[in-house]
Amino acid sequence: MNIFEAVEKKHPLLPDTYKQMTREELENRVRDVKKRMGDRLYLPGHHYQKDEVIQFADARGDSLKLAQLSADNKDAEAIVFCGVHFMAETADILTESNQHVYLPDMRAGCSMADMANLNQTEKAWSKLRDLFKDTILPLTYVNSTAAIKAFVGKYGGATVTSSNAQSMVEWAFTQKERILFLPDQHLGRNTAFDLGIPLEQMAVWDPITEQLLYEGQLEDVLVILWKGHCSVHENFTVQNIEHLRETKPDMKIIVHPECRREVVARSDDAGSTNHIIQTIEASPSGSSWAIGTEMNLVNRIIQEHPDKNIISLNPNMCPCLTMNRIDLPHLAWCLEAIESGEPHNLIKVDRDIAEYAKDALDRMLSRA
Repeated sequence: MNIFEAVEKKHPLLPDTYKQMTREELENRVRDVKKRMGDRLYLPGHHYQKDEVIQFADARGDSLKLAQLSADNKDAEAIVFCGVHFMAETADILTESNQHVYLPDMRAGCSMADMANLNQTEKAWSKLRDLFKDTILPLTYVNSTAAIKAFVGKYGGATVTSSNAQSMVEWAFTQKERILFLPDQHLGRNTAFDLGIPLEQMAVWDPITEQLLYEGQLEDVLVILWKGHCSVHENFTVQNIEHLRETKPDMKIIVHPECRREVVARSDDAGSTNHIIQTIEASPSGSSWAIGTEMNLVNRIIQEHPDKNIISLNPNMCPCLTMNRIDLPHLAWCLEAIESGEPHNLIKVDRDIAEYAKDALDRMLSRA
């Protein structure tokens, strides 16, 4: 067996038969498997999924909510997570040992999560401890790999979401003098700034050059931001906002805190995916909004609120490419393989990693 055959055996490729089916055929196959398996199957769908997939979701939500809902569905033997790899990992960590989590397409990763691997993080931790001694507590955004969650859990830290980042950063400062925030520098910077920490007291760790980027006195550093970002949200710019202010001055702008600091500062509002959805839902009919987040979600919000004038803050924005790898052919193939007793793309987190990662998750959930 050569290396290509070994890879295909571990993560088989989508059969051509599924590529040749019509949308109607694929939808019928998905619908039929769901009906036959009933409560033994649970299908959570992230907000950024395509409409062709999200229509079959048993629940919509962000990554942590969907992982928690998966854990709550004790009757579900198979959980087919329509999201990206780190989300399925979190579901596996939180669910029971008799429950199995699958990802329809193993290529569905997250560029942000991939910007902090364990080797990089351990090297950074060693060097930062040399600089700051035992004064740092690590925090990681849930948009990170299980290995990074485990690293954080091992050293007494916790996970955070875009909804609770402020409260978790406040908690972290009751534990240590400084924090290391992984892997999204923008969420970390925006959160710390909103809590009153000056930008001048935030440093950036570059995992590529293995350097701390900071021009002041080291003793003034309170927040160390990992140099990572969301490739979707970083594409919203100050120029987008300035253009909108000139052409549509009455339109309100709401963005996700994974956007750059200067974009958040110039917007009318910023918050998590749920905050954005709820804000639009609560706004009066006829109101106008420009939304700075993933395009599949923006388009869905537009469809669900025809009484409001809603656009994307960046009209040239594309959907999240890795999230979009989950499509109807892969979903149908995954479900039929599970039902036939020959499943693929099982997500299984190593037990030791899972235990430390759960510590990090539990420290957050205990403060929810």
